[in-house]
Amino acid sequence: MAAIPTAPGRKLTRTDYADGSPARIARYFLGKFLCVRAADGYAEGMIVETEAYGGAEDAASHAYLNRRTARTEIMFAPGGVAYVYLCYGMHRLFNIITGPKDSAEAVLVRAVRITGGHELVRARRGRVAEKDWASGPGRVSAALGIGLHHYGADLAGESIWIEDRGVKVPRAQVTTGPRVGIAYAGEWVHVPWRFIWAPRTK
Repeated sequence: MAAIPTAPGRKLTRTDYADGSPARIARYFLGKFLCVRAADGYAEGMIVETEAYGGAEDAASHAYLNRRTARTEIMFAPGGVAYVYLCYGMHRLFNIITGPKDSAEAVLVRAVRITGGHELVRARRGRVAEKDWASGPGRVSAALGIGLHHYGADLAGESIWIEDRGVKVPRAQVTTGPRVGIAYAGEWVHVPWRFIWAPRTK
């Protein structure tokens, strides 16, 4: 695999977040860079695993049947903002709101490969092995410093954003499959909306 770009790229715009079906846009985010500037410093990671959530018709979505609560209201915003929520009372999960206003579509970022701010991430993750720094959705937030205060944040802002640095993700290197932890979702359990990129190394 070619060297991972670390120079700043094109910051994604609202158009990028609204362009395509939930599955297509979840696949699109693979190879993009999630960047976070927090109080204790800057860190970033290349997105390597995502899950798509399809709004009101998707029984696995928090917005299923147009459920609007204090927590889910941000899902009905136009694409390009952050949806961060607490899972099991301890894990902060970061989602990208996508699609047009009121579509309630989202992409969960399940894993990133750290590409910047390594020393900061090492300090944040303590004795966790580097390969596991950001190998799950809760770990992504812990590694990059994403918190509940990022709920509703503009993803074209200065504290948290996503960049396109021209990384090409070969179709043959992407694995698709069912989403994780949605046993309650009936026929939606088996929908292959989880996307994993395993870049090949030389």
